Amino acid sequence: MADNPYFVDESKPWFTKEAGWPDEVPKNIEFPEMTLGEMLRKTARQYPDYKAIWFLNTFMTFRKLDKYVDAFATALHKRGIKKGDVVTLLLPNSFQYVIAYYACMRIGAIASGVNPTYKPFEILHQLDTVGSKALIVLDALYEKQVAPIIEKHPMDFVVATNITDLADISGLKKILGKLLGKIPTGPVPDDALRFLDMLRTPIDLPEVEINPKEDPATYIMTGGTTGVPKAAVLTHFNCVSNTIQSRAWLFKVKPGACAVGVLPLFHSFAMTTVMNLTVNFGGLAMLFPRPPDTKELVDTIVGIGPDDATMYVGAEILFQRMADFLDNPQNKQYVDKLAGKLALCVSGAGPLHRPVQEKFERVTGGRLVEGYGLTETTPVVSAGPFWGERKIGTIGLPFPGTEWRIVDKDDYKKVTPTGESGEIAVAGPQVMKGYLNKPEETAETVVEMDGKRWCLTGDIGFMDELGRITINDRKKQLIKYKGYSVFPKEVEELVGGHESVSEVAVAGLPDEETGEVIKAWVVLNPEYKGKITESELLQWCKDNLTHYKVPRHIEFRDELPKTLVGKVLRRVLQEEDPIWKKANQGKKE
Repeated sequence: MADNPYFVDESKPWFTKEAGWPDEVPKNIEFPEMTLGEMLRKTARQYPDYKAIWFLNTFMTFRKLDKYVDAFATALHKRGIKKGDVVTLLLPNSFQYVIAYYACMRIGAIASGVNPTYKPFEILHQLDTVGSKALIVLDALYEKQVAPIIEKHPMDFVVATNITDLADISGLKKILGKLLGKIPTGPVPDDALRFLDMLRTPIDLPEVEINPKEDPATYIMTGGTTGVPKAAVLTHFNCVSNTIQSRAWLFKVKPGACAVGVLPLFHSFAMTTVMNLTVNFGGLAMLFPRPPDTKELVDTIVGIGPDDATMYVGAEILFQRMADFLDNPQNKQYVDKLAGKLALCVSGAGPLHRPVQEKFERVTGGRLVEGYGLTETTPVVSAGPFWGERKIGTIGLPFPGTEWRIVDKDDYKKVTPTGESGEIAVAGPQVMKGYLNKPEETAETVVEMDGKRWCLTGDIGFMDELGRITINDRKKQLIKYKGYSVFPKEVEELVGGHESVSEVAVAGLPDEETGEVIKAWVVLNPEYKGKITESELLQWCKDNLTHYKVPRHIEFRDELPKTLVGKVLRRVLQEEDPIWKKANQGKKE
């Protein structure tokens, strides 16, 4: 172990039982230099007849998945795709996404998933950023989202697929009608290749030498909510290592366990904790082409998931919706049906607020922990323990092979004392290689310290004496009010504690006198609509919050703008606000 660069000092405080470290989870792990393609092959040989994917009421075994991956990889190779070439996937969660992704892994190509809700020029930006040579697209998306920009980034070839390809057509129209309204389709170019035809290619894989530590597996775009999106370069070693780390944390999970795939696979969180994780241990990925309504989701979990081993990973909003649904007396029968099913729930892709966590656990009887990570760390860094002691409000403990520290936000070489806020820095095998073609930005994010590569996360938090971290907020989202540093997440937690509040987002607005003032956008619980006013909630804030944390403005809204994975877009709320518009218009003039 001494030669392992990810060996961590077992004297660190987070390795103690007092911090909540489960005895069964190893503190150090050897991370094999394996490709993702090899990882799938190993599982397919070990559990060939286990169910690998459920999609549109259809199951696919690991044997069949492995065969399809080989065939599609062969077809890509015969069409000229070679090691290092980028294949872009404009697909929802589906059989096709998993097959295409792993086919790229088999021949050393680089997969890059695109958000299916992107507008044409957002798609063009990603195609240009990653240098895509081939596009695999859902036929229903091509005409409106790809056709307007395809001449600006010509492809070597386009592969089109229908959502129903590979699905059992018996009863499919009824199922799709319920999920989508109708079976979606659309015109594609006459020279577009057909996904199903490519799967009929006789398997003849080329010999490709892939260096797991150096060769990219995927380019994933950063969130882009605070700037222009960049492509994070994640190697095979990054992806396999983070999968192994996640598997170690879920040490009670056995082959056959199910992961609910509501989050999109183009997002790093679902890529690792739904797709790659189930491939790693022989589990079942339950995939939805778009988030279903809560009743549909619950019915599917009850009908498809094993009795006591269903993993549900998602953004906070998904757990809030389920908690609200189950807390309705009219839905009591679903509480009984789900009893014991949701054994492992992880909220990620944004902060988990205490009121949501407590309500979900109360109505489900399950355990919901907060996971922490970022695209640049493949993405998982830490999570609360599923078994044993935990401290609600923290982001848990670093995964095996991972170290973290709090550094001065203006000088990363200075480690801050226990209890003092600073920037979270992370080291481990999951830290990305860098940003694609962005050496300066890479140098600002990935730095060398103590002989290890550390990712400066941009998140502000503090560490307690047991090594657990509590996040305050993003470094760039601090609100400066009369010299005070106010963390939006903290105000959201406080305002969210009022019984009338279902969702809340907080951000700063420019103010000449104070620098910035705080505004809260609030979605009320249905039973409180019309029964409380904005001024009454504002008065409650004045009565319960320290003066500099009290919002100057509160606005009730029917909903908050969110990304596809459920992350609230504070920036959108800011820029829509009249105060923001007036201040920025003045600057332009």
